[in-house]
Amino acid sequence: MKAVYMKEPWSIEVKDVEQRKPEKNEALLAIKAAGICGSDIGAFRGTNGLVSYPRIIGHELAGEIISIPEDNPKGLKKGDKVVVDPYLYCGKCYPCSIGRTNCCNDLHVLGVHVDGGMAETFAHPADMLVKAPEDMSWEMMACAEPLTIALHGIHRLGLKAGEHIAISGAGTIGLLTALAAIAYGAEPILIDLVEERLEFAKKLGVKYTIDLKKDDLMEKIKEYTDGRLCECVMEASGANSAIRSSLDIVCHAGRVVFTGWPNKETSIPTDMITRKEIDIRGARTSAGEFEEALALIHDKKIPMEQVVTKVVPVDEAADVLRDIEAHPADYLKVIVKF
Repeated sequence: MKAVYMKEPWSIEVKDVEQRKPEKNEALLAIKAAGICGSDIGAFRGTNGLVSYPRIIGHELAGEIISIPEDNPKGLKKGDKVVVDPYLYCGKCYPCSIGRTNCCNDLHVLGVHVDGGMAETFAHPADMLVKAPEDMSWEMMACAEPLTIALHGIHRLGLKAGEHIAISGAGTIGLLTALAAIAYGAEPILIDLVEERLEFAKKLGVKYTIDLKKDDLMEKIKEYTDGRLCECVMEASGANSAIRSSLDIVCHAGRVVFTGWPNKETSIPTDMITRKEIDIRGARTSAGEFEEALALIHDKKIPMEQVVTKVVPVDEAADVLRDIEAHPADYLKVIVKF
């Protein structure tokens, strides 16, 4: 079968590999669409220390069931359209015991710790498949996974209608967080250094943006919130400066969630946390958000079609990934079709 294969950093190709046979309780899928993620770019650059090589990449997956155990817990059957939950957990550790499987002590992520599914066929645990609406396109199904990351951050914040949420980073996750916040009835404030991304966000309905190259962050936050500052802040860029400034722009008794992955530690004034009584949480991957993500996309509450920059056939996957690495500002979401 064809698969998008990395032998080592900076080495990527579409290669014929042997299909892995399904194990007990696993389904076999015909992959129809797969999204290229920032973590795939990190794997290509060799900057993601969690990735081992060689590796088939891909964790934003939509496919059709070829075979599945009849006694699978979700009642899925051959021919069903499904998306893949790519976060393999042990089910035995403390986080798993309280339902926070994304925090598993032995978490394995597709395309990072184990082979992913950017391939013609893929075997995956049957209980980690989520059925999609029959009239949903493969491309839109493959966009569910990145939306779950945004939703998980929003859930960790406890975002409510009417609240302001400042979002640092207008990449795919930051933009999807802003669009999901609108669907929740909240008011997002999107912050970035790339003017083109902020202008694009405005076209999708994001009313408030801050261009750090020309705007004063605190002045704009005060202007947009009538001086109160933001009830919620989500840091989605991984920039140390943005992590630090999140404490400045959150209001007293506000909430902050960190979703970006910084390359080095950030010095944080704990006295400000105490004085403002800020709630600070981390948010990684997702846990149980796929059904909501599919519904938001299917019901057009998130304009996902406009977020997709490009759709390419699998034979062009290696070339387009190289181009994304070289020109990241030109892309938001690219889908590989099989």
